[in-house]
Amino acid sequence: MSGCTLAPGGVWGQRRVVATLSRCIPCRYPLYQLGNPQLRVFRTNFFIRLVRPGTAQPEDTVQFRIPMEMTRVDLRNYLERIYNVPVAAVRTRVQHGSNRKRDHRNVRIKKPDYKVAYVQLAHGQTFTFPDLFPEKKQSEGSTAVDEDIQDKFLEEQRERQRHDPRRGGVPNWFGL
Repeated sequence: MSGCTLAPGGVWGQRRVVATLSRCIPCRYPLYQLGNPQLRVFRTNFFIRLVRPGTAQPEDTVQFRIPMEMTRVDLRNYLERIYNVPVAAVRTRVQHGSNRKRDHRNVRIKKPDYKVAYVQLAHGQTFTFPDLFPEKKQSEGSTAVDEDIQDKFLEEQRERQRHDPRRGGVPNWFGL
């Protein structure tokens, strides 16, 4: 592996990455040996996303998208140690990316797979998504006007979609 050197004070065969401006390779951390200071990691290599579930979930269940390399133990430690969130259970599954889309050469394009984690919070803890875009309350006079405008629009749509007897059975997409 280019760009690696022997870790100072480390065991033979273990390497660390010398960071360059052009590229950075993730490193293997040296093993802990009795008497040496412990390695402290203040930033993780993982990024997790809290996502709104597609189906209704219990209030104590939270859904995350996590990297494929992350395990359920990693996620539990991540939430408990970094964010101080008490976790009761973690379940994970791999969601396969779709490959229905095709590019200009008619070659299938596959979206990458991702891992979905369902975290059950400890007893008594609940989570609900905040309402970021609450609907504005409208005055009663404006609702009647809005309904009239909407009714006119729907009537115009129905008029456009009606069958024209003068066309003689020719479909609408075959416009004149």
